[in-house]
Formats: sequence, C-alpha cells, structure tokens
Amino acid sequence: MNTQNPNLRNPDRLDQKVLTPEQIARHYSAALDSVNLINDLVAKPDKTADDLNTIKRNVGHLKIMVAKTFWTIEDLGPFKTAISAGNTAS
Repeated sequence: MNTQNPNLRNPDRLDQKVLTPEQIARHYSAALDSVNLINDLVAKPDKTADDLNTIKRNVGHLKIMVAKTFWTIEDLGPFKTAISAGNTAS
C-alpha cells in the first residue's frame, strides 16, 4: 500500500490519479465557486431559465466532485448543502 499518498484510497487501481495537496486545494476552490454561484442564484426571487440551467449545471458539477475519492480533510458539507438547495430551486 502506498502510504505516502493519503489521498489515494485504492493504490491498486492504475487509472486513479494521485493529486498533490495543491491540486486538491484548486479542486476544492473551484467547487466552492459552484457553491457560491448556486447560493447566489437560489437567493434570487425571480430566476430566469438561464439561472435555472446554471444551477442545474453547477449541481451536476458538485455531485461529481463529492464522489471524488481524493478528498482528505476537506469539508464537503457546503457542497452537499448547495446540491440540496439547487435541487430544490430547479
């Protein structure tokens, strides 16, 4: 087992890429951008079709990110909360 890469949950899978802490931080930051966008659009009293489509796309992005196995100590709670809010709004 590869103990030098704590973000690699299954070292026997060759298709699973090991990410550096900096790469994980960039993924987390990008996902938080989706969280903030969803929250901003959900808060709008009148949503356009474009707003709803943007919410849907960003919810999809967050679902993919939550399923990733490279997370270590990151708090995925905001992702899950935004997914729920976005699903309710769209």
